[in-house]
Order: sequence, then C-alpha cells, then structure tokens
Amino acid sequence: MIINQLTIHEAHRLLETRQLSSVELTKACLERINQTEPRVRALVVITEELALRQAQKADQLIAEGDTHPLTGIPVIIKDNMCTKGIPTTCSSRMLENFVPPYDATVVEKLNGCGAVIMGKANMDEFAMGSSTEHSAFFPTHNPWDLTRVPGGSSGGSAVAVAAGETIYALGSDTGGSIRQPAGFCSVTGLKPTYGRVSRYGLVAFASSLDQIGPLTKDVADCAIVLNAIAGYDSRDSTSVPEQTPDYTQCLTADLNGLSIGVPKEYFVEGMQAEVETAMRAAINKLEELGARVEWEVSLPHTPYALAAYYIIAPSEAMANLARYDGVKYGFSYTDTDSMWEALEKTRQFGFGDEVKRRIMLGTYALSAGYYDAWYLKAQKVRTLIRQEFDQAFEKYDALVTPTSPTVPFKIGEKVDDPLQMYLSDVCTLPINIAGLPAISIPAGFADGLPIGMQIIGKPFGEETILKIAYAYEQATEWHKRRAGI
Repeated sequence: MIINQLTIHEAHRLLETRQLSSVELTKACLERINQTEPRVRALVVITEELALRQAQKADQLIAEGDTHPLTGIPVIIKDNMCTKGIPTTCSSRMLENFVPPYDATVVEKLNGCGAVIMGKANMDEFAMGSSTEHSAFFPTHNPWDLTRVPGGSSGGSAVAVAAGETIYALGSDTGGSIRQPAGFCSVTGLKPTYGRVSRYGLVAFASSLDQIGPLTKDVADCAIVLNAIAGYDSRDSTSVPEQTPDYTQCLTADLNGLSIGVPKEYFVEGMQAEVETAMRAAINKLEELGARVEWEVSLPHTPYALAAYYIIAPSEAMANLARYDGVKYGFSYTDTDSMWEALEKTRQFGFGDEVKRRIMLGTYALSAGYYDAWYLKAQKVRTLIRQEFDQAFEKYDALVTPTSPTVPFKIGEKVDDPLQMYLSDVCTLPINIAGLPAISIPAGFADGLPIGMQIIGKPFGEETILKIAYAYEQATEWHKRRAGI
C-alpha cells in the first residue's frame, strides 16, 4: 500500500480503524513532496510545521470519536484562497509578501472538519491562464510528461493530486481552470454551480464567473469534499441559499432512465483524433450502462462563447485588479516622488504580461464608444448561451463533451500565441458563462497522455453529474492509473 496514493475514503477507513494515523499519512505526503517537487514545481508554499500540528490534533479528534471523512486528511489549497497566517500570492509579484489576516470560507470549513493543510498550489498569475506557465515564480510540469503543461490555472492543485503530494486539493474555475487541468493530469475536478460554494476569501479574477471546487483522485472523494465546502454564506453576496444534499448518497452505478445529450459543437475543428475516438468510446460506455444517449444535439451559440468570455472576463478582471495600486497592500513602487509614476510603476513591475494583456482588453471593452459594441453585446450572447442550455436541459438530464480538444501540449508551445492558448478552454468556458455545474473525469490516454471527459449538469444538478461520473468510473479503470514520476 502506497499511503500517499490513497483516496479520501480509503484513508478515512484506515484512520477510523486506527490502522493509520494522520501523522503517518501527513509524513508520507511530505516525503512525496520532497521527492517530486524539484521536478513538478506544483507548490509555492509548503506548510510542513502547520501540517504536522494539524495532523497531531486530528489524531486526537479521531481518538475522541470524530468521524468526519476529512478529519486528518492532507489537502493543498490553490494560492488564490486566503489562508490566515500563510502567504497568499496568487503566484504574482504583486502579492508576493501578502499574508492574509483571515481564512476564506472554504478554508474555514475544511479547518472545521479537521483538515491538514500541506501548502499552497502554484497557478497562473491571478488565475489568468490555461497552462500554469504564467506564474510569476515558475511553471508547473505535468507528472505524466515533465515536458508538458498540466493545464491551468489550477495546474498546481491538479499536479499535487496526480503526483501523490496530497490526498486532495482545492482549485478555482473561471473558464475551465479546475476541469482542464483535471483532464490534463487524469484526476477528477468539479466546478459547482455558480453560488453553490462561497467565494468569500477567494481573490477575485472575474466575479460573475469564478467558482471554487475540488480536485480529487476519484468521484466519491469529489462528493465528500463538496459536502464539506458547499452551502450558503452570508458574507458572499452571490452565494445562493439553496439546500445542500448529501452528495455521497447519489453515487450509484445505475444510469437507467437518464438521458444524455452530446452537443456536436464541442467536437470542434482541429480536435485531436485520439481525443475524439476516446470520447466516442466513453459515451458508448454510458449507453451500455443504461443511459439514453442522443448524438448530434445542437447548441448553435456555443462557437461565440470564446469571444464573449474574452470580453466579459477581462472586463471584470480590469475592475477587480484596479485595487492593486501600491497604497493599501501588496507590492508598491516607492523609488519616485510622483504619485502617478508610483502607481504606473507598481502595476508595470507587479503584474505579469498575461495579466496586463487582460487588463488592457477589459479597459478597451469598457471604454467610451466601445461599451455597447463589445461588452454589452457579449452579455447578450451570454444570455443566449444560457437560454440554449436551459432548453437542452428540458430534454436531457446532462450533456457530455470532451474536457479539452487536445492532450496536454508542450511547455512553451503556446505561451507566445495567446489566441491558441485561449482556444484550449473552448470546451469548458461556456459552462462558466452559463453558471452551470460540470465535472471532468479520466476517460483514456493517447500516447501515455491523459484525456478527460466533461459532464455538464442543470443548475444545482451536481447530484446527477456525480452519479453519471461515478457509474462511468466504476465501469472503467482509467482513474486507477497513477503518474509514473
């Protein structure tokens, strides 16, 4: 038994029966971090002392009868979620020395469950990117092939899980930033419905799109983590007071009676042949499991989602990042007597190229004379996309698509071509535009590189997509493969 490769539910059983202690589990993950971190570079902060203290406390709680599934289980937090007393940098020079005085709601909830925080995960700066190459500190490497990207922006979180550095992780998803790295690293990643999980304490990129979710080794673990982090939070004005079920109760292998649609627009021109072959095989498997599958479903406004997203998201990013002015917190350029020069230099040296690019895009889209032509039109397209999904869900319980049109690409291959980089999210970002839940699960390999399948659900339909994902997972072996690093 390789301890650091255990799932949450496997580790919980061993902890509960005292066959394993949280300290032993934590030390195994720390040892794995020491072994792999020089090669994968998934973490920007490692909290060894804190983790061991929390593990000791967890063992005491378990001895006293605490039976929560997450008690004593190591977790990695994406570095755009505030952690009290632990640096939260967003992988940016702008926040390189920022230590929050409070915890994000999701971190509070995990701490309340007796979690063991191992560290903070590397990411694309301020979550802007699809490859984790836009970190201000270093790129993260895919454990299945160290020459390739792990996806982004939650690449560090996905790699930490795939490489066995942690049992599970949290990521954030603005246009696919949980699901695309999950697909690229052959782990499970869930983006909940917008408003299902509190964003309080999440450093904002695009406020109407951002959502926190879990990255895990299997679907059951995803349900366990969602149980812990979901729910209404009065501190988040976008949090929805919707009843939260026990997501572990929906995990059955029976898909009889479920109808699944396959949108043809997601099988885009230029899709890698191996990805399409793997997807068709995976969808056929769902049909074998009892689901009624209808191919060639049409969502005709999907091709416009990419353009709409790259107007809406940069516009919101521009507004959110305006707070980094060198006055209140974060990096501040002080070698000048001019306030305006200090403001300009703070942003010039504090932000990376991709962040600057998106700020400029957003400023242009919202500027006088262009607001109606660009931003307002993008919001109208957003409404049309949401309406199309609503119409599809009148007929289908879920939609199934590839997570990405390609397998992981080479590090450096697209970093100088922003448009090609943006196209890697073409299958995931319409879901954020519509605020829907979606999950990516392992669905095959091409030349040893992972392929992910995306399952999209109705608003607050996480139970259905978890059920479909679990049934497929139990009928296949893809999720059991581990990176050989």
